[in-house]
Amino acid sequence: MTTPALLPLSGRRIPPLNLGTASFPHHRATLRLSEKFILLLILSAFITLCFGAFFFLPDSSKHKRFDLGLEDVLIPHVDTSKGGKNLGGYLIHGQGHDEHRHREEEERLRNKIRADHEKALEEAKEKLKKSRDEIRAEIQTEKNKVAQEMKKKDSKPLPPVPVPNLIGINSEDPTDKDIREKRDKIKEMMKHAWENYRQYGWGHNELKPIARKGHSTNIFGNSQMGATIVDALDTLYIMGLHDEFREGQDWIDKNLDFSVNSEVSVFEVNIRFIGGLLAAYYLSGQEVFKLKAVQLAGKLLPAFNTPTGIPWAMVNLKSGVGRNWGWASAGSSILAEFGTLHMEFVHLSYLTGDPVYYNKVMHIRKLLQKMDRPNGLYPNYLNPRTGRWGQHHTSVGGLGDSFYEYLLKAWLMSDKMDTEARKMYDDAIEAIEKHLIRKSNGGLTYIGEWKNGHLERKMGHLTCFAGGMFALGADGSRDDKAGHYLQLGAEIAHTCHESYDRTTLKLGPEAFKFDGGLEAVAVRQNEKYYILRPEVIETYWYMWRFTHDPKYRQWGWEAAQAIDKYCRVSGGFSGVKDVYSSSPAYDDVQQSFFLAETLKYLYLLFSNDDLLPLDNWVFNTEAHPLPVLHLANTTLSGNPAYR
Repeated sequence: MTTPALLPLSGRRIPPLNLGTASFPHHRATLRLSEKFILLLILSAFITLCFGAFFFLPDSSKHKRFDLGLEDVLIPHVDTSKGGKNLGGYLIHGQGHDEHRHREEEERLRNKIRADHEKALEEAKEKLKKSRDEIRAEIQTEKNKVAQEMKKKDSKPLPPVPVPNLIGINSEDPTDKDIREKRDKIKEMMKHAWENYRQYGWGHNELKPIARKGHSTNIFGNSQMGATIVDALDTLYIMGLHDEFREGQDWIDKNLDFSVNSEVSVFEVNIRFIGGLLAAYYLSGQEVFKLKAVQLAGKLLPAFNTPTGIPWAMVNLKSGVGRNWGWASAGSSILAEFGTLHMEFVHLSYLTGDPVYYNKVMHIRKLLQKMDRPNGLYPNYLNPRTGRWGQHHTSVGGLGDSFYEYLLKAWLMSDKMDTEARKMYDDAIEAIEKHLIRKSNGGLTYIGEWKNGHLERKMGHLTCFAGGMFALGADGSRDDKAGHYLQLGAEIAHTCHESYDRTTLKLGPEAFKFDGGLEAVAVRQNEKYYILRPEVIETYWYMWRFTHDPKYRQWGWEAAQAIDKYCRVSGGFSGVKDVYSSSPAYDDVQQSFFLAETLKYLYLLFSNDDLLPLDNWVFNTEAHPLPVLHLANTTLSGNPAYR
């Protein structure tokens, strides 16, 4: 039985409502014509056109033509009998030769048409002598030529910009043998996931590891965009899997095409594709990734064509038509979606010199700053037509989460110059701490959800990222509260670890409650699943970087072992439908974010701190590292937000 879930599926953002594995193929008409028949149709149309032209040419005997050749020039008509005075008329010189010359021209044209007819017929005869496979191969060759021409047209070089100071792309192996072996195990898990995707799902967005075929969801539309390839690139690079990285790069160079009639999630495509491509570019220096990121960004821009400038949730990559999810509060856009574009769009403006991307996200920020917020909280829904809040539902989990994350990371990415973003973050966190954060009867700190004036005592797996966010934002917090926020991050990490530890599989459920005697435990059946999510492990990694408390590495290793034991199948890794069952059913989906986030954070947890140091790199919400843009290097420093 398929467990009902929310759309779209993702790493942190909208909580899934459906664990179904059905994809949405683009059905096409099954009627097929042979290539030979099609060729004959084309030839007959061409011949008809040519003979039509032949018989309907104008007759020079009926229509005078005044061509301006060398011998047919206009000269003033002078009446010499009147003393050579100009009478103001004009004489056509060479009229006597006109009809004869035009007859010759028409005869020459007829002969050319006859020759063209004969040539076309000869070519048709030669074509019809060839086999079906030969004709199909020639058609494919012509299609490839056209595709290459379009590719050249789209691959205009971008202006050179100063490359940020990239530190920590490579690192030495850990000196501790036990830590080194654990990191090697994570690398082996990555190879298992990648190699099975390459064998059974190559070019598809994701993998069904049990059915051993490609998988997709509606967040990617109906196209095979290779989401797993793009999402996994930087993880492969960081792990030193350079052969696999080059395989992915080759596929992207030759096959990743955004001129498709496909409706995609603006948010998901931004964080996975643009974020993944930008990270791959900064790590490897390969221009193809930058060019593809810019091409895709141009396809997303029409989503901002709304009365308020708040983008639609979805956009058709070909037509540019946008719309919102049908289930989202009266046609609203979602805070975690339109609020999770800043990092990638700032880098796009930096790399292209085009301020359009930066201006789009700054417009969103300015609009939000002008709006009233109930209890200082940001509701999850905003109507892009009216500019008014939708349902008053506030969450640090799905629908809201990464909006707060990107306020903090905008400040960090600007080399801490974007003080406007830092202020918005601090204001939001103070309201969240006042209204949403509580301690259970058993002493567990959790973050609830605010719904129409009522606090729901439930926390989602997605919300567990916040422990790492609080730790990351501790330095620079108001009123010298760095210690307070680091401690708050530790308490959230502990609560989320308990949600894992209290299950049979030692893997965390999708959501868990704090009602009565039940704490950190899922109650509903449709909240007991684990779909290879990264948020808890992400918080372990941040807490390790800031505290070096060995328990975070221990907790991370427990999670890695549980994933390897219960989610690993011969064809890759699959989510499970019930973490409280000793023999759970699989959901048969290897999510792209498992390779982008879960395995990356585990690998970094057992790596040295000089690999992607947090003073130099900021991770987007899909764990794609982007470099800090120091003020001296950025083209955006003229903006007041960066002063």
